[in-house]
Amino acid sequence: MKVMLVKDVYKLGRAGDIKKVADGFGRNFLIPQGLAVIATAGALKQIGKIRSQAEIRRTEQNSELKDLASHINGLVLSFSAKAGETGKLYGSITTQDVATAIQEKTRYEVKKAQIDMQPIRTLGEFTAHVRLTIDLVPEVKIAVHREGEAVEEGANAEVPAETRQTEAPTQAAESAS
Repeated sequence: MKVMLVKDVYKLGRAGDIKKVADGFGRNFLIPQGLAVIATAGALKQIGKIRSQAEIRRTEQNSELKDLASHINGLVLSFSAKAGETGKLYGSITTQDVATAIQEKTRYEVKKAQIDMQPIRTLGEFTAHVRLTIDLVPEVKIAVHREGEAVEEGANAEVPAETRQTEAPTQAAESAS
């Protein structure tokens, strides 16, 4: 079935594109949701109008969400979880967990459907993409550590910083002498 997209559809195309899709996908999802119409001769005459309206809508959304995207991009989310000796988690970190953590840090509600990642089931560092619009896709870093370990690592990381601060004035005094 050939359809003409009326709105941007993730992983399918932009508004005004003509795509060949499975009959069920077009009939049961795209057309009832108002995302596409059947590609008839009358619909094809409106391609230019649909593309220009979609471009205007897309630029408005991008300008509204540009600040949020820059704020989310590079955000580091840290999760502590129970894990076995091999590093496998008892459970997983899901898109809902990531969406909640982003909301707590940025105070902007991100839906779990906007986050592209597989459930995390092991310790380590991962990346997830947040689809704000079809053009704005900031990247979030996710650090998963064993319960209790990250607090110790964080405390150890702060100690050298404090010793560096105390060593710097003494070195400056020695070089002045």
